[in-house]
Amino acid sequence: MSIRIIISFLFVSCFIACGEQQKKDNQSKNEVGSNDGSEKNKLNFVDVDGILFHEVKRRFKDNLSFNKDGFQQEPSWTIQVKGKDSMMVYSPTKKGMETVYLQYDHGQVYNFMREFFRVKLITKDSLLLQRLHVQGRSISGDDDYRSEVYCTYYSENYIKNKLKTTVEELRKPSKADSLFISQLAKKTFDDPGNPALAFAGRQPAVFIPNSKNVTAEKISTIDPLNRRRAFVDYLYPNYRLEINKSYKEFNYSFTVIVDAWGKLYVNQVNGVLEDDKKHRKKLLDGITEVYLQNLFVIQPGRTLGIRHSSEVYLQVIGKKG
Repeated sequence: MSIRIIISFLFVSCFIACGEQQKKDNQSKNEVGSNDGSEKNKLNFVDVDGILFHEVKRRFKDNLSFNKDGFQQEPSWTIQVKGKDSMMVYSPTKKGMETVYLQYDHGQVYNFMREFFRVKLITKDSLLLQRLHVQGRSISGDDDYRSEVYCTYYSENYIKNKLKTTVEELRKPSKADSLFISQLAKKTFDDPGNPALAFAGRQPAVFIPNSKNVTAEKISTIDPLNRRRAFVDYLYPNYRLEINKSYKEFNYSFTVIVDAWGKLYVNQVNGVLEDDKKHRKKLLDGITEVYLQNLFVIQPGRTLGIRHSSEVYLQVIGKKG
């Protein structure tokens, strides 16, 4: 074997080995608890020890508070660093500040309140934190929508003495949010029963009984133990509707699209085999048209005061009487 061939072989082997090591290094940087070698450059919370910060913006990568499904990022936290590894966080339930552990992980990644954040900016006036999605021990990349949430905090002093405004005013949705929702709503006006265009209303559709023979109950699906938070109630609104003196006994679960004018369109049919869905949908169309449209006043879902099509989950019970 010639010297030239040996040298070429060694060069290729070295190149492959370096590539594999680089791949491992990149994976390591995205692991919880890893040390990416940038500790000397990390931004430090100690520099803002004792300063009270209010979260004033929580937005997606496109700088909007809403996504196309109607989910809204809402700024709500108030925090204050206390020492090297402690932070005080406002608790709405306790109506006061409580102390939590501030854990430094690696690079610019911290954990508090069971959430991981990457610090993007720390000054005495403001903080910018990127909320991270963690699966097991791996941090999702910046191209994962679950890690594309950015939280802006202003100090209380900056809000009062420099901006001369209030936390409540700064937390309001932006003009860009209003324009975005208007554009989504307009699409539902043109095709009101299309489930692909419908999106969750921040004020979900409402069913109000229009007869003593019917009742309507909104069902909450919030479950703190399984981390089903308050937003599930507007993303997936559930109603239990009971109809007395119906033509027969029945109990059906299905979803409807409620358009901007309160008209209902049967969408998902549940609890039935695929071959029977067409027949069941026809039956539910009749129940919806005869009973629901006539015995309930239906108010459409709204977001930022704008009405639009949205989906509602229904359990409709008929009682023969």
